[in-house]
Amino acid sequence: MTYKQNLHVHTSYCDGRDTPEEVVLAAMEQGFSSIGFSGHSYMHYSPGHSMSLAGTEEYRREAARLREKYAGQIKLFCGLEVDMYSEIDLSGYDYLIGSVHYLPIDGEYVGFDRSQDEVQRVIDVYFHGDGMAYARMYYEQLALLPNFGKFDILGHFDLITKHSENAVFFDEESPVYRSYAIEAAEALAKHIPLFEVNTGAISRGYRTSPYPSVFLLKEMKRLGYGAVITSDCHDARALSCHYEESAELLRSCGFRELYILDEPGVFRTVSL
Repeated sequence: MTYKQNLHVHTSYCDGRDTPEEVVLAAMEQGFSSIGFSGHSYMHYSPGHSMSLAGTEEYRREAARLREKYAGQIKLFCGLEVDMYSEIDLSGYDYLIGSVHYLPIDGEYVGFDRSQDEVQRVIDVYFHGDGMAYARMYYEQLALLPNFGKFDILGHFDLITKHSENAVFFDEESPVYRSYAIEAAEALAKHIPLFEVNTGAISRGYRTSPYPSVFLLKEMKRLGYGAVITSDCHDARALSCHYEESAELLRSCGFRELYILDEPGVFRTVSL
């Protein structure tokens, strides 16, 4: 496969395993032509999973240093994965990924990108055991992303299906569930041009297939989204996890091209 870019990469500045330079070296060894760092934006309600404010500035300086050091060997971009309630300055990045990891409930930011048991606890405590109400709130919140910034890429669209191969929190085949997801996709298509096929849950052993699910890939195609492939990398050894399989999945859903970031803020298409 000739698609050798990964724009969803976490490092030791947030919850990744490797330093940015270790990631760069691994990417070159694996044949990548370009990568983008996408540290988790600072979240006062989740300091353990995000970059600190001081760390964010260090992260940007380190990305600039590595870009200069490895110029001519690999192209490096400095982006950000933005949780939409971060309330930070989003200017000056090469690209932005918009994601939802927390739900605002009664003045509390409730994290749901957690273990299977923790997701069940969230549903039991905050949604009175109603998994479909949980799904509805997630997609309603996701549809609000454009109110919080101008994002290039829509992150792991159906993140709430992370444990769906092992636990049933709601019926993914239900017309009701699908209507919630499709309504969010339709609302976001007017504002965010690209979505990611994200293999992160595969590399971490939660799933055997990427986000989004097949029915959503077909909807994304219908709605005119462009696609990128990422591994939501938290370990440099998984930079290209299931890229080939993801490309084939996209082809089966009607996609014939992918997008790559060519210059800061400028994407171009490559054949799939």
